[in-house]
Amino acid sequence: MERNKLSAYIGFARRARKLVLGVNAAEACRGRVYLLLADERASENTKKQIEGLAKKFSCPVVTVSGLEELTGKAYCKLAAMQEENLARAILRAAGIEG
Repeated sequence: MERNKLSAYIGFARRARKLVLGVNAAEACRGRVYLLLADERASENTKKQIEGLAKKFSCPVVTVSGLEELTGKAYCKLAAMQEENLARAILRAAGIEG
């Protein structure tokens, strides 16, 4: 996936306040989550938590490298996208959804 596009989509979601950062914040998230962005360097325990969240929200998980840099938050291993159109755009850019 093109890193510039992903960075732009994440930036749009942050400005719209439709991006929840962190596993704990995502667990407490109210409302619909359309996509989970997981950092490839997440620990095994965090990956299990992310799998559980994917089942809870019935949404796909996209693994990315350098999520900390993309979100601007140190030690960020998960971002939950609450904007449907941006989530679809990220999935298309990743080649997951037509």
